Amino acid sequence: MKKSKTAYVCSECGYDSVKWLGKCPSCGQWDTFKEVRIDSASTATVARDFSKPSALMGTKAMKLNDISADKEPRIDLGDEELNRVLGGGMVPGSIILLGGEPGIGKSTLTLQTILNIKDRNILYVSGEESASQIKMRADRISGSNTGESDSPVSILCETNLEKIFDAIKEVQPEILVVDSIQTIATETQESSPGSIVQVRECASMLLRYAKTSGTPVLLIGHITKEGTLAGPKILEHIVDTVIQFEGDQNHVYRILRSIKNRFGSTSELGIYEMQHNGLRQVSNPSELLLNEDHEGLSGIGIAAAMEGGRPFLVETQALVSTAAYGTPQRSATGFDQRRLNMLLAVLEKRVGFKLIQKDVFVNIAGGMKINDLAMDLSIIAAVLSSNVDTPIETGVAMCGEVGLSGEVRPVSHIEQRIAEAEKLGFSTIIIPKLNTKGNNLSKFKIEIIPVRKVEEALRALFG
Repeated sequence: MKKSKTAYVCSECGYDSVKWLGKCPSCGQWDTFKEVRIDSASTATVARDFSKPSALMGTKAMKLNDISADKEPRIDLGDEELNRVLGGGMVPGSIILLGGEPGIGKSTLTLQTILNIKDRNILYVSGEESASQIKMRADRISGSNTGESDSPVSILCETNLEKIFDAIKEVQPEILVVDSIQTIATETQESSPGSIVQVRECASMLLRYAKTSGTPVLLIGHITKEGTLAGPKILEHIVDTVIQFEGDQNHVYRILRSIKNRFGSTSELGIYEMQHNGLRQVSNPSELLLNEDHEGLSGIGIAAAMEGGRPFLVETQALVSTAAYGTPQRSATGFDQRRLNMLLAVLEKRVGFKLIQKDVFVNIAGGMKINDLAMDLSIIAAVLSSNVDTPIETGVAMCGEVGLSGEVRPVSHIEQRIAEAEKLGFSTIIIPKLNTKGNNLSKFKIEIIPVRKVEEALRALFG
C-alpha cells in the first residue's frame, strides 16, 4: 500500500507547508491554503524511460567555457505570426504554455498549425474532446471531408499521464501537444485533475520529458475569471514560454502575445482574423483596421503604433458629451483608463479645455488593445475633435507620448512608423520634434510636422 502524507498548498503560487497557514509567506495572499494528500512515490520515474543523450541537458557540472554555444535550428511551424511571437520558431526541448479565454480559438490555432507541418511526427493529446470531434474540426479547417489526409498527426484522447507516456513511447513524436494541462492527472497523486498538486506534478514530468528527450511540448491552459492562467504560479515559472491568445468574441480579430519567452522578445505580437474555417493570419493589420471611410466625422484620430518590431496604423475613437448625471463618466476600451484620466487632466491644465463636466468615452477600433505610449497624441486629438465637433483632416496620422507638462516626448522606431503611414497613402504625419534629431527623415515623401508641445499639434490639426 502506498504511503501518503498530508500537506497544505497555496492555490495562488503553489507554496506548500506541513500545516495550515492563514497568510501565504510566498505570495502574501490570505486564506489560500488547501489540504492535499501527496504520495511518497517519486514522480520522476514516469518520464525517466524517455531520457536519451542530448546536448540540452548535461549529466555533470561543466565549465562555462567548455559548453558549446552552437544554436540548434528552430522548428518552423508554417505560421509567420506564431513564429514571430515565439522568436523565430519552436526551440527543440522547449515547453510552451498557451493560455486564453474559453472559445477564443486556442485549440483551433494549435490544430491548424500542426496540420500545416507535414515533415514532423506529431502527437496531439486531448483531454477535452473525442477523436471524432477533433476530426470534424480538422476537416473544417482544411476544407476537406473525404477522410483522406497525409498529415502525420496522431490523436490520443486520454487524461491519464502514465498512459500518455506509454503512447509517447510507441509514437516517438517530434512535437507533443497537450490540450489541456488542467485535464491531465497522474496516478502518483490522489487529488482530482485540475488541482494544484496535479497541475504542478504533471507539468514537472512533462518538463523533464521535454528537456531529456529534446522534444518540444506545447501545453494549452485555462485561465481564471481574473484573466490569469489557472493553476499554481509555478506553472508559469517552469515553462520556457508563456503566450496568451486574446480578443473579444464580438470581433473577428485575435491577438497572440508573448508574456514570457526565454528564447526571444516578449514585445512581439501576432494578429489573426477568425473565419468560418479557422484563423487567418493578418500580415498587414493596418489595411484591415483602416478600411472604413470616416470623412467628415469628428472624434476619430489615426495613430502610428508599434508592437515589438511591427508598425501598424490604428484608429482611435472618442466621444465627448455633457454628463447626464452629477459625476462624469470616463470609459476606455482597448486603452489604459488611468492613462486616459491623466491625458484629460493635461488637456484641462496645460491646454485649457474644460472637460470636468463632460462624459468621455475612448475606443480602439477593431477590438485591439494597444499598450504603446505613442497613442497619447491621437487620443488627445480624438477627444478634442469630438469636444468641438470638428473632424480631423483625412490623411493625417500622428504619434507621440504626452508628458504631464504638456510636452510631446519622443517615441521609438520613428522611421518605421513614418514608412508605414507613407505606404498606406497618408499625406501628413505629426511626430515629436526630438525625433527629428539623429534620423534621416528627408528620404520620406510624406509631409512630416514635428511638434514640441500638445498646443502645437492641436494648432496643426485644427488651425
